[in-house]
Amino acid sequence: MTQKELGIRIGMDQSSASSRMNHYEKDRHTPDIQTLQRMADELKVPLNYLFCDSAESAELACLIDCLSTEEKQRLIYVLNKKG
Repeated sequence: MTQKELGIRIGMDQSSASSRMNHYEKDRHTPDIQTLQRMADELKVPLNYLFCDSAESAELACLIDCLSTEEKQRLIYVLNKKG
């Protein structure tokens, strides 16, 4: 999906979507939290995925997001026991 396509899918005007998305990617502008959430929803990833600084962190964010609440609580418990 191109930057323009993503921008249009999250509600940006077709004439400015490519430029706006490019500004976000180049750190010239920062999208607000609602825009970031729409991006994450469209990409089918959790919001925190957009802030990951490594492929491993991004993959973990996606895997954790798929867990049930009970599974997340168990994981927290197990990881806290190891620490």
